[in-house]
Amino acid sequence: MEPILMMDLTTQYRRIQAEMDEAVLGVIRSGQYINGDAVRAFSDALSEYTGSEFVIPCANGTDALQIALMAFDLQPGDEVIVPAFNYIAAAETAALLQLNLVPADVDPRTFNIDAQKLESLISPKTKVIIPVHLFGQTADMDSILFIARKYGLYVLEDNAQSIGSVYTFPDGKQQQAGTMGDIGILSFFPTKNLGCYGDGGALLTGNASLARKLRMIALHGQSQKYFHDILGCNSRLDTLQAAVLLVKLRYLDAAIQARKTSAMQYDAGLSACMGLLETPYCIPRSTHVYNQYTLKIKNGQRDNLQQYLKGKSIPTMVYYPIPLQDQPAVGKRLRPGGDLSESNNLCRSVLSLPMHTELSDEQIRYIVEQIISF
Repeated sequence: MEPILMMDLTTQYRRIQAEMDEAVLGVIRSGQYINGDAVRAFSDALSEYTGSEFVIPCANGTDALQIALMAFDLQPGDEVIVPAFNYIAAAETAALLQLNLVPADVDPRTFNIDAQKLESLISPKTKVIIPVHLFGQTADMDSILFIARKYGLYVLEDNAQSIGSVYTFPDGKQQQAGTMGDIGILSFFPTKNLGCYGDGGALLTGNASLARKLRMIALHGQSQKYFHDILGCNSRLDTLQAAVLLVKLRYLDAAIQARKTSAMQYDAGLSACMGLLETPYCIPRSTHVYNQYTLKIKNGQRDNLQQYLKGKSIPTMVYYPIPLQDQPAVGKRLRPGGDLSESNNLCRSVLSLPMHTELSDEQIRYIVEQIISF
């Protein structure tokens, strides 16, 4: 059996090596390293895939969050609601813009922001809700959008982990994660379901005015070359990464299906351990693309299980060990909100298993057997 990895990008590359090499060499031969043809081609292809009318590529997912918040014309002290159980990127960018953070608790089943607790967090200073579609499925967008419309708030979807996830509204309408709010952001970090060979990101919107502003902000605030109408930043997806992504986008649906198959095998094998753990819960309204396969370990046994699996050469990760309200970096920007007990509990109980397109049946069986043995 091959060694088990959390993410196997090398084997993935070998399967598409001929296409990838030609795409990258094509960029090198062209000399178009910034805003080359591949950037425009990828933007068009991503627009078609997601159904988003406007796609604005940028340097990475964190830049995308900052650019989006800058486009809303917020003022220092305005409040942004963010999940307490999450990576720090959304909170970090808001804090850098001198916005105040209101941590929201999450649904312990889905790991996503608990829409039922949002209204109690809203104040006259609240301007934005940032639902993070964590680990591969969307948040409760029907409820979130209803609340946002009721209070006149922006919705910024952090879709760094769930590209390709589809949400079904009560009326049967379907939309991809990242295309339902005012702006959605994507990360193309190498370990994402659609990852490049470096850093990359994008913003999605259906609003033409916002799209124009996002493009300007990402390019030094320019309306045309050397005419700077607003303050912006320098955040571009380089042509080499766009070429990589254009190739990998063709295989995204197949990659998602491979992850779903692995998740089903995990689910079936771990059903014998439900007294020790909970496997990922899938909400009926959202498809799951399994950027991560995250367990909840019961009875305070998470760290013991992790050490046991390490001894069996099985890598695992804890996403995330510290809730937002306990992060010193953003502490001065926090406005105390409601009860955050579910987020606190998850930080002590979650454990993510290897999940990628190259997992073999043999490897999954071995991982399951070792968890059962524990």
